[in-house]
Amino acid sequence: MERENLDRNFGFLLHDVSRLMKTMFDRRGRDLGLTRSQWWVLTMLYAKEGVTQSELADFMDLEKPTLGRLLDRMQEKYWIERRPDSLDRRVNRLYLTDKVQEIMRALRKTAADVRKDALGDLDEVDRENFIDTLIKIKNNLSSLGS
Repeated sequence: MERENLDRNFGFLLHDVSRLMKTMFDRRGRDLGLTRSQWWVLTMLYAKEGVTQSELADFMDLEKPTLGRLLDRMQEKYWIERRPDSLDRRVNRLYLTDKVQEIMRALRKTAADVRKDALGDLDEVDRENFIDTLIKIKNNLSSLGS
C-alpha cells in the first residue's frame, strides 16, 4: 500500500495550523495574564455578547459545568457579568464588563498580530481567496449536520 504524503493532507495541515496558531497566541497572550480558556471565553463573548451560559457552552462545545466554573472565576475578577434575561428571570445573559475592556483591546491586538504573522507575505487577493475557501469548507461541513 502506498503511503499518503501527510505534508499535503488537508486534515493534518488544518490541525497543525490550528495548533501552531494556538501555541503562538498562548505565548504572546501569556503577557496578558490569561489562560487559553479565559481568552477563548472572552473572545466568544466579544463576538456574541448577551448569550446565555447554555448557548455559550453549546457554541464552544464545552460541558456546562466546566464553563460555569470558568465563568465564576471570571466573574470574581469582574471581567464578566451575569444579568437576568428580561423575559425569563431564570436565565442569565453574559456580558463583558468595563474592567475587562483594556484586556480585550490587548487581546484583539495580539490576535490580529498572530493572524498577520500567520498569513505572512500572502497578498490581499490570496488572503481573501484563502478565507473564502475556509468559509466554503466550514459551510460544507455545517450543512452535513452532526
